[in-house]
Amino acid sequence: MDVPMALQKNELFAHLPDAVIQREVLPHGYLQTLQKGQVVISPQQKVDRLGVILTGRIHIMHLFPSGQYSLMSVLLPMKVLGADLVCTRSQRSPYHAVAALPTQVFSLPIELLTQPGILREEHRLPALNQLLTLLSQENMKKEYRLAILSQKGLRERIMVYLTMQANKHQKNTFTIPFSREEMASFLCVNRSALSHELSLMQKEGLLSFQKNRFTLHDQERGTL
Repeated sequence: MDVPMALQKNELFAHLPDAVIQREVLPHGYLQTLQKGQVVISPQQKVDRLGVILTGRIHIMHLFPSGQYSLMSVLLPMKVLGADLVCTRSQRSPYHAVAALPTQVFSLPIELLTQPGILREEHRLPALNQLLTLLSQENMKKEYRLAILSQKGLRERIMVYLTMQANKHQKNTFTIPFSREEMASFLCVNRSALSHELSLMQKEGLLSFQKNRFTLHDQERGTL
C-alpha cells in the first residue's frame, strides 16, 4: 500500500500535495497491521490518535455480556477511525473497534490538526475544517440510526433504513455497505428473520435485491 497516495484520497488530507504529506504528515504517523478479529479500540481505552484505514474493514460495535453485539457502523478504506473520540474531553471509547478483515491503518496524533506549529497553518486549518465536517456527518449518522431503531416492527426498520439509503444516493437502486449479517446487527434484528422478511417484501413487489444491492419499487421517498 502506497501510504502517501492513500492519504491523498482521504477527506482530511485530500487538499495536501504529495510533497507536504511526505514531509509534514508521514513522519508523525505509523502503520498498524491488524489481523481479522483483532481489537484496535476497547471500551474505556483512551484514544488520542486518528486512524486512516488504508485497506480492510473495521466494525464499530457494542458487545454485551450475553455475547450478543450491536453493529454501529462499518469503516471502509479511506475512512477515519477515532474522529468521534479524539475531540471529546475524556477521549475514552464507549465501544469496540474490531478488524473484520485483515486491515491496515495509518495512525496520526490528533495534535497534528488541533495544535499550531506541527503542520503549517495553510495545511492544518483546511484539515481541521474537514474534521469538523466529518464529526457532523458522524453525528447525523447516529441520529439516523436512532430513527431506525425507534421503529418497533421489523419491516418498518427495513423500510426506514432502505429509504434513507435511497435518499442518500438519490435513486431507487443502490448498494448498501453491509453484508446480510452486518445489516441484521445494525438493525438489531435476527438475521434469519431479516432474510425471511426481505424475501416476503420482494415477493410483494416492494423491493428487489441481490446480495447488498437493492431497488425500491414504486416508493415515494420521504425526507428522512
